[in-house]
Amino acid sequence: MQTDDLIKLMTQDARVRHRFNPVFAVAVIGGLLMSVLLLIGTIGLRPDLAQAIQTPRVAFKIGLMFILAATCTRIALCIGKPGVSLKPALAILAVPVLLLVSGIVLELRSVASGEWAARLIGQNPGFCLLFLPLLSLAPLALMFAALKQAAPGSPSMAGAAAGFASGAIAGSVYALHCPDDSPLFVATWYFIGITLVAFGGWLLGGRMLRW
Repeated sequence: MQTDDLIKLMTQDARVRHRFNPVFAVAVIGGLLMSVLLLIGTIGLRPDLAQAIQTPRVAFKIGLMFILAATCTRIALCIGKPGVSLKPALAILAVPVLLLVSGIVLELRSVASGEWAARLIGQNPGFCLLFLPLLSLAPLALMFAALKQAAPGSPSMAGAAAGFASGAIAGSVYALHCPDDSPLFVATWYFIGITLVAFGGWLLGGRMLRW
């Protein structure tokens, strides 16, 4: 490859990266808004949300999910740019993981062992596994549309990253309705739902994000 051709390719790649940021941001914001509207238009917000959010468990659940959504979205943004290191974004992922582990430890210490199973199962785990992926569809579709305009090195990994981000966004929205507040419930059913979305993103990414 001649030097002029290499410079031209590098310049084109720089323009792609510059355009990708706002496109991806619009996709994330749009997906979040659509997910919220779907929640409000169907099952609605938690009736006692204003009071419940003042309690430690509910505040922790909602805050954790928004932090996870932000970190996973950052990873999906970085993976859409060829040559951008994922290490800083992946390192930040330790924050929600450590928060969740801390929440689980505090829950196990503050609740009698006889109640652990009930806290983990919650009121309706099956509905969580159904509705959380449903809430992720709009964010996932818009992220895929944005990633199609980028140049991810691995389409499957880009799809999985978009799936994790979309699942986490859906989890943060579903937390505004969910009556189960235990970190044990969140660590189990929320993360199963998010993993299912990520797996679906991985499968679709290999087909839809090739370039």
